[in-house]
Amino acid sequence: MTFLNPEYLFLLLLLLPMIIWYIREIHRSEASLQISSVQTLKDLPRTRRMKFRHLPFILRLLAISMLILAIARPQSSNNWRTENTEGIDIMMALDISGTMQAEDLRPSRLEAAKTVASEFILSRPNDNIGLVVFAGESFTQCPLTIDHGVLINLFSGIRYGLIEDGTAIGLGLANAVSRIRDSKAKSKVIILLTDGSNNRGDIAPITSAEIAKTFGIRVYAIGVGSYGVINIPIQTPFGVRYQQEETQFDEKTLKDIADITGGKYFRATNNNKLRAIYQEIDQLEKTKISVKEFSNKSETYFIFALLAFLLFFAEILIRNTWMKTLP
Repeated sequence: MTFLNPEYLFLLLLLLPMIIWYIREIHRSEASLQISSVQTLKDLPRTRRMKFRHLPFILRLLAISMLILAIARPQSSNNWRTENTEGIDIMMALDISGTMQAEDLRPSRLEAAKTVASEFILSRPNDNIGLVVFAGESFTQCPLTIDHGVLINLFSGIRYGLIEDGTAIGLGLANAVSRIRDSKAKSKVIILLTDGSNNRGDIAPITSAEIAKTFGIRVYAIGVGSYGVINIPIQTPFGVRYQQEETQFDEKTLKDIADITGGKYFRATNNNKLRAIYQEIDQLEKTKISVKEFSNKSETYFIFALLAFLLFFAEILIRNTWMKTLP
């Protein structure tokens, strides 16, 4: 409940001097009688009218209080709100080739990519998100879904060796496009993450980018890996051995893919930069939430005015009937 004129509530402070005046008047009007002992008077019964002799004054205080509340214009309000969420459909295309085992990102490029991508997914509860993985071939790990718990569990199962080795960027991107092209969302996005150059597959990366553009799909391309020589773990009969390789990276193709589709290209050389890239994408692709708030107010002052009238009437009635003979 709210009050249209709350400043009138200060009038309630006037009740204090009324109470003080009433107490002083009671003491002033009481008669005194000197007797040797009051012991015999203690056993005398008190009449019901004497017990309730202050009732008319109490009723008057309540009536004045209700009248002041009525003047302050109390209003009952009923508020409600509606939310319309317009999510974004996001398909993630993740490179799981052998070079993603390199440890220039900790603990490896692939594990770092999985961890940061999972954080990104959890930060976007209103979006449909899916996952495509690729190496020498490509397959869909998870179609578009709002069940992000299932998606993150599928992320944890991704590892090197699930499919034939190689880097088929064009094929991975084309697979992601086919999974998101029929989406009804107003914003369709692919996050393409790779650490190499296209060397497998029958579809060129630029061709896949042109197809994505046709369906209004933006591609954010992320190149993962530091510059220079990197150590790649190789499993041998004698255990894990490290092989040094020069980073081979086709940044131009990834930039062209982003430019063609209206997206953006990023380079992640360490874990912090990779996390910052996903945070920037999160800011670029904000979910739209429209909120409408409604408020319905109704006047309730007449209830307090009616209570004030009834209390005044009760005081007058009691004072002039049942307690008329009391001083």
